[in-house]
Amino acid sequence: MKNHLSGILFFLLSGLILNAQDDKMNLLNNIISETKEKFAPDKRTAIFEIIPNESNGIIQLTGETNIPSAKQYFLEKLKAINLSVKDEIQLLPSLHLGEKTFGIVNLSVENMRLNPNDRAELVSQTLLGTTLKILKKEGEYYLAQTPDNYIAWIYTDGVVRMTKNQINEWSKTHKIIFTKEFGFAYTRPDESSLRISDLVAGNILILLGEENNFYKVKYPDGRNAFVAKGNCEPFDSWCNRTSPTQNEIVSTAKLFMGIPYLWGGTSVKGIDCSGFTKTVYFLNGIVLARDASQQVLTGELVDTKNGFENLLPGDLLFFGAQATDSTKERVTHVGIYIGDLKFIHSSGHVKINSLDKQADDFSEYRFNHFIRAKRILTSIDKNGISSIKHNLFYTGDIK
Repeated sequence: MKNHLSGILFFLLSGLILNAQDDKMNLLNNIISETKEKFAPDKRTAIFEIIPNESNGIIQLTGETNIPSAKQYFLEKLKAINLSVKDEIQLLPSLHLGEKTFGIVNLSVENMRLNPNDRAELVSQTLLGTTLKILKKEGEYYLAQTPDNYIAWIYTDGVVRMTKNQINEWSKTHKIIFTKEFGFAYTRPDESSLRISDLVAGNILILLGEENNFYKVKYPDGRNAFVAKGNCEPFDSWCNRTSPTQNEIVSTAKLFMGIPYLWGGTSVKGIDCSGFTKTVYFLNGIVLARDASQQVLTGELVDTKNGFENLLPGDLLFFGAQATDSTKERVTHVGIYIGDLKFIHSSGHVKINSLDKQADDFSEYRFNHFIRAKRILTSIDKNGISSIKHNLFYTGDIK
């Protein structure tokens, strides 16, 4: 009888301990979710991946985050409920990188992938002369963050790593920006000389001097070259121009007519819908978020409840699936309004369609999937949109 009672008590006690452990882990996972929602709700722009494991009564926390304040907040929440843990959470950038936690893109167009291998999905691209924050290295790839905060993997050969001081020095040097859609840099101030590389609109190079009708320039890796003056502009004067007009946005957009659609593309070599809007605005000195579902969260809402009469050229038009009682809204496409009920967008290739049902280029599909419009030109340096001249990745004021 005594042994029987002891068995029952042991069973009950074991159950209580297991329940307490489950409650503790459930509470911990809830705090992880809360912290992630607060500091890193979009995994494309922020990292907070924490993995809890319990062994012999000790909770071990592994994982990583690139947001020091998120880690501090998380640990303070655990301390407030007297939850003892072994903290092995890694802060990014990784200590293995040393002081060189920044980089400059060294190719005309550098691919960015979802995972660190050549077969992984192309999710974006970044351009020559762009400053990146390097977070960690895996194999032959760096996990990098672009000036719009987008995080993805880039091949190591496409970037020159630098320290913070070197990046700030780079940012303060005189530079040129390539403004023609496509072209080349040469070994001599002569277009018949050997080419150094191709160039695309938005490429940035250090300005060394002038010779004949060419600028002498330097690449991030130290190569010198010559670029025809007519294809580029001094970066400082370009950057400090007044805010772009509606007409300038439309004119820039039309330069891309016929460029083929490329998922993840952000250049004239191939471009997706949000890469198109992003690049058009970048060439006018404005940094937009990378994806359509991110761009729709920025800017000033345009009233389209009763039609399209309030739209102005340069407004972004967003398309997708409206929210229902059982499904969330899904923004899957974006274009630029150009006036007269027409918009330009990348779908198959960059082209113009109309929202006018009587027009030859009317797109019934886009009309039926229109969600909302956002005005960018009234939201520069606010509402989630920055100008290049105030973006730390370009100004050289990184602390």
